[in-house]
Amino acid sequence: MAQPPRPSEAAAPVPRLSLRGITKAYPGVVANDGVDLDVFPGEIHAVLGENGAGKSTLMKVIYGLAWPDAGTIRWEGELVEITNPGQARKLGIGMVFQHFSLFETLTVADNIRLALDSRTRRLRRRIREVSKRYAMPLDPARRVHTMSVGERQRVEIVRCLLQDPRLLILDEPTSVLTPSAVERLFDTLRGLAAQGCSILYISHKLDEIRALCDRATVLRNGKVTGQCDPRAETTASLARMMIGGDLPRPVHRAPHAGAPALVIDALDLAADDPFGTSLRDVSLTVHAGEIVGIAGVSGNGQKELLAALSGERAIERAQAITLLGQAAGRLDARARRARGLAFIPEDRLGRGAVPEMSLADNVLLTTRTPPLVKRGFVRAVQVRERARRTIAQFAVKAAGVDAPAQSLSGGNLQKFIVGREIERAPRVLIAAQPTWGVDVGAAAQIRQTLLDLRDRGVAVLVISEDLDELLEICDALAVIAQGRLSKAKPIRETSAEEIGQLMAGVAATVEAAAAVTA
Repeated sequence: MAQPPRPSEAAAPVPRLSLRGITKAYPGVVANDGVDLDVFPGEIHAVLGENGAGKSTLMKVIYGLAWPDAGTIRWEGELVEITNPGQARKLGIGMVFQHFSLFETLTVADNIRLALDSRTRRLRRRIREVSKRYAMPLDPARRVHTMSVGERQRVEIVRCLLQDPRLLILDEPTSVLTPSAVERLFDTLRGLAAQGCSILYISHKLDEIRALCDRATVLRNGKVTGQCDPRAETTASLARMMIGGDLPRPVHRAPHAGAPALVIDALDLAADDPFGTSLRDVSLTVHAGEIVGIAGVSGNGQKELLAALSGERAIERAQAITLLGQAAGRLDARARRARGLAFIPEDRLGRGAVPEMSLADNVLLTTRTPPLVKRGFVRAVQVRERARRTIAQFAVKAAGVDAPAQSLSGGNLQKFIVGREIERAPRVLIAAQPTWGVDVGAAAQIRQTLLDLRDRGVAVLVISEDLDELLEICDALAVIAQGRLSKAKPIRETSAEEIGQLMAGVAATVEAAAAVTA
């Protein structure tokens, strides 16, 4: 692999950030093994690798959240020890986290103020200005616990932009952003780089890497295995560098839809907080042996719809939700699971898993039936075997079944949660952002698994902001905007352009144009 050219010595005499021999180990795993990395002023530098390759750990070392066991860090030529995030911010380092570092009970403004020295009134004005400028609208007074993952991602990005960083670290920043928001973010990053800001960019979306980054460093099993100019590579060649082989392509066979398995009938649901989005007259049918997708900009009612479908919120009219032929609106989450529902939430830490609990114990969060539980007693051997099988089948990188959920990388924890739900052999599966933060190889595996479930007669509903994913695996697609759901259309009868217009809430314009054409 040829070494790409670096900026000229005259333009950049020394790297802004230089790492040498960075090593960081945790019990049972070496996350970083002698990593060398240089990042120059004005450079957008990608760090590529599979889930568990050591990318996030390396970023935490740079940001002072983890201390290296060995190695040195130089900042603009000077040897430094970064022992905490406050020190990193004083140097000019900002970071957007894959797992959000937000206090859920505080407002957007309060969370941002923790990283900035600014008066409340002025800060709120700056938040509105910056979020509007970059098409990531935020209400400074809104409390974080009422926000979807996409909206929380906006908070993380805006907080960093307000710090005027000299080195900006972005760990999967676009996982839950819409295509238009991604383009606006890229324009922002290119502008920052043109002003001399250095950017470290982690993403599993290889098309983004090729479009945005000047240079890429590849990690595998904690070690640097090469560097390249991603603009001179193809998506396939970048994937081979990351996973050591060709990227698998999901096999999408023709659907054989059966009886209705999940039916939503004229569902109205008032938001349970002042900043939520009420659902209005939402109707949708998902048949056995079918994958239906719901696209939409974050904050348009997805959070409320997921709560209604999973059983977290009971519905006054029981017939508003029918599960496998039986009215389920008033059933709680446990009762719906007992009837064959499985659920993959969008927030993997906190809702999908208990961070401090072991992987084996996390299996019991959603399965308390034989063979794991019998006559009220947990059968530990069977639980551990279920966890072990899930780890093996989904190639989860973990120290074992006793590893705490929080010790896994984001992508590996996502694979474990997906595997845990599929191991339950559901008849209806609801998946929110199923491949969020997952590397390209694992994303392909998860998508193929969903297709295989559908081929076995399972009804699958996928709610995602990744249009490419929805178009690749879904048989039909609907769009949610301002709490209303469009009519689901077969994939062959729609397009990315039409979906994008519906996501922007201009369904009426589309329908009018269609009527004129007809």
